[in-house]
Amino acid sequence: MVQILDEAASLTRWGLNHALPRVGIQAGARRGDLQARLIMATSTGSDSQAGGGLPLDLFEEVRASGALHKSAFAYVTATHPVVKEVLGSPDVHAGVDFGTGGLLGPVRRWADSSTPIGPLTPPSLLSVEPPEHTRYRKLVTRVFSVKAVRGLQDRTQDIADQLLDDLASSDDGTVDLVERYCALLPVTVIAEILGVPHDQRDKVLEFGEGAAPSLDLGLPLGRFRTVERSLRAFERWLDGHIAAVRRDPGDDLLSQLVLAQDDDGVELTELELKATAGLVLAAGFETTVNLLGNGIALLRQHPEQLELLQEKPDLWSRAVDEVLRYDPPVLLTGRSVVNDTVLGGREVPRGSVVTTLLAGANRDPDVFADPQRFDVSRENADQHVSFSSGRHYCLGAALARMEGEVGLRTLLTRYPNLTLQPGAERRSTRILRGYAALPARLEG
Repeated sequence: MVQILDEAASLTRWGLNHALPRVGIQAGARRGDLQARLIMATSTGSDSQAGGGLPLDLFEEVRASGALHKSAFAYVTATHPVVKEVLGSPDVHAGVDFGTGGLLGPVRRWADSSTPIGPLTPPSLLSVEPPEHTRYRKLVTRVFSVKAVRGLQDRTQDIADQLLDDLASSDDGTVDLVERYCALLPVTVIAEILGVPHDQRDKVLEFGEGAAPSLDLGLPLGRFRTVERSLRAFERWLDGHIAAVRRDPGDDLLSQLVLAQDDDGVELTELELKATAGLVLAAGFETTVNLLGNGIALLRQHPEQLELLQEKPDLWSRAVDEVLRYDPPVLLTGRSVVNDTVLGGREVPRGSVVTTLLAGANRDPDVFADPQRFDVSRENADQHVSFSSGRHYCLGAALARMEGEVGLRTLLTRYPNLTLQPGAERRSTRILRGYAALPARLEG
């Protein structure tokens, strides 16, 4: 009986959070709704050299309609300063609040009561607000510091070198860089962060690949079930792993997190520990895979930019930010308005949803000169909003930048003549942006 109820709750969550929004978006796109057209345009799996597969014409249409466009589903903005205003407003909270009132309210509350711990469910840092968020983030930030990331850089370099050694020795000719490099680098770094024993790292890769789409919208039922199974399996694995860490802490970041205390001597709860580990896995895995794949493709599509990096290797850190600006791993993020407020000079009532087009803000011509040009020497590339902004600014931004720089520089220094082969395939996700496959021939 319990299993039947759990299955019913899972189907209900899928229906309310994915199936109904997907039907609504498809219907809205047929009616010409701008936001619906934009979301549908990014889920085709197609690619475009000029725009990185982004619907640039729709970004311009959103901007031309005003600082804050009102669609049938939400307010939408692609204007850089307004995106930052929304993300920093105390009247706007993380996530999209579908509401628990009305006829569906009791059904939603029942279905959500058995939701597995994930990156978008409490107590994840992405889903809580001050004052809980302030205490929680302060503790986690002490562990995931810039200094800690610097300490991981040499190990990340070793991992990248070993992965490329493995590719060279396999003599496969054409390799899928997403499968053989872009995915393995971040998941191995995550395993280091979480103190995962070597004999369990394949399992963590499986968890990461299964859970990553939890950040997306409109999932098909099969993929949604895979996500929930992966999140539950990872949570069960974490129960044993955290217990082992408590008994015998190491020098990894999870051990430090288990031992961390705030100014009052209070530690993170077991749920907060698991939510943080889950966030590192789900958010830190797929987005970095996408950053690496997008960067490889862009630098091969713009060989003059790669030549510039070979001449001036000090530009690599700026190049990573330009990749993040030009072809970000995340298209957009949704926010809920919790108090009547003014955003972009427009009154926005409580209960509204605001969609910030991160990729659109990154192409705002008032901030970035000639925004459609990919330029690794762009001085203000780091003003992109690909890591969000405000109190929910990505906790792993420094880690992602470091992995991106090490991963791209190491690959393209060893194989400067690497050539992309036919068969590159974009992911068919609506919010997460990257390559599902990136075949290449490795040439020195």
